[in-house]
Amino acid sequence: MTMDRPGMLRIMSSDRPELRGGMMKRFTTVDASKEVAVIVDPYSTGCLVAKEIQSRGYKVIALWTKGFSEEMKKHIPLSCAGISYFAEVTEGEDHGETIRELYKAAGTYKIVSCIAGGEAGVDAADVLSERLMVRTNGAGGVFANRRDKKVQQELIRDAGLRSVRQAAGKKFSDVEEFLRKESYPVVLKPTDSAGSDGVKLCHDFDEAKTHFEYLLTVEAVNGGFNTEVLCQEFLRGKEYVVDSVSRDGEHKCMQVWVYDKRPANGAAFVYFGMLPIDSSSQDAKLLINYCNSVLNALQIKNGPSHAEIILTASGPCLVEMNCRAHGGDGNWRPLARALTGGYSQVEGTVDAYLDKKAFQMLPRIPPSPAKAFGQEVILVSYAAGEVAATPGYDVIRNLESFVFLETGVSVGSKVEHTVDLLTCLGSVILVHEDESVVLKDIATIRALESNDQLFDFKLTATPLRASMSTLDFSHLTVSDNADI
Repeated sequence: MTMDRPGMLRIMSSDRPELRGGMMKRFTTVDASKEVAVIVDPYSTGCLVAKEIQSRGYKVIALWTKGFSEEMKKHIPLSCAGISYFAEVTEGEDHGETIRELYKAAGTYKIVSCIAGGEAGVDAADVLSERLMVRTNGAGGVFANRRDKKVQQELIRDAGLRSVRQAAGKKFSDVEEFLRKESYPVVLKPTDSAGSDGVKLCHDFDEAKTHFEYLLTVEAVNGGFNTEVLCQEFLRGKEYVVDSVSRDGEHKCMQVWVYDKRPANGAAFVYFGMLPIDSSSQDAKLLINYCNSVLNALQIKNGPSHAEIILTASGPCLVEMNCRAHGGDGNWRPLARALTGGYSQVEGTVDAYLDKKAFQMLPRIPPSPAKAFGQEVILVSYAAGEVAATPGYDVIRNLESFVFLETGVSVGSKVEHTVDLLTCLGSVILVHEDESVVLKDIATIRALESNDQLFDFKLTATPLRASMSTLDFSHLTVSDNADI
């Protein structure tokens, strides 16, 4: 749930090595000493996948796609600090040139996989893995655009699954009729956006038109410019995440999460956290079955996936299927490992591509009950101003269940009232074997927020309490399908 962006302050617990280093040492069941894996655009969680592959004895080549920003190349999680690669290759003018450069970089090593290291690398990984004749989802026909959010909805609709009402276009006239007829609010996003990049909930026609035109002029977070904008119905219901790994069309759920969204600072849907869901619950069963059907409809047969789904009154409905691992720098990995007793989507991804026996040993769903308790806590600010000191960080890092803190706020930063993901302060991962400890620590964090004790501000800071809002959100018991 954390934002995928460089330049963040990251603090990891120094006295819980069992979470920092992993709970289960995994070794490949094949000889990897003369083999190399290609990771396309390894950033965020992609770095964790690369490091896991290296830990099993493989060499790793980093392939950077054209237009991928130099800043994003530096987006390396704290747990992967100092990571290096057997070779680094830049995408060529065509696929043939790229493949020749990869073979040249591999030398005497055999290329055994080509994996997307992040959203920006999905399309290239699909094409190149097919041409390299390694495990692939393929890129033929309509599936060449499976990352396109409009195409995703069309494919699952054709498969008879609940899908979103939508319209997309490269110019406003393509979507004008839809925006005039659809009930508001509506969601606008680039068709190939990453995370919450460019996503906005628009409340009337004029706002939608302004944002449509804005998206065609602004640079995307991963580099390049948007060429098409997607307009979708607003889905009412709780928002969930289903993280899976697949091999030869066999899907295994690694974790089911639900977003904690509440009114704050005059905004209806502010992220307060991401919580794991018991895999034996009715909601989890419904979501996992639906997600597997979506994966089949999109012909995602191999590798990791990160599905965002709204559980509406009429059943689950896909927001988007991300054909790569859960992002957020993989900060959730220690939590996921604790919940399962030793594995996460990172290990499952490597198993899916490189170790058939290990993949077969993975459970089809996470264990129930979970082996530990925890969640990701999103930090919310009820005040705005320039930060003079960060006393709350010391309190958080000394919590009994503390594992990890990520934030973009430090001394000198200007903090705004939190109304969306862009204005959140950061996130904290909490894990403990005792649920009461986790709940106590969550309460401590929430008290720091509500009492404005996370930061010392310069005297110009302006507090704003949720209770001060004159807006009535009591009738809203739903969350939206936009990462806003």
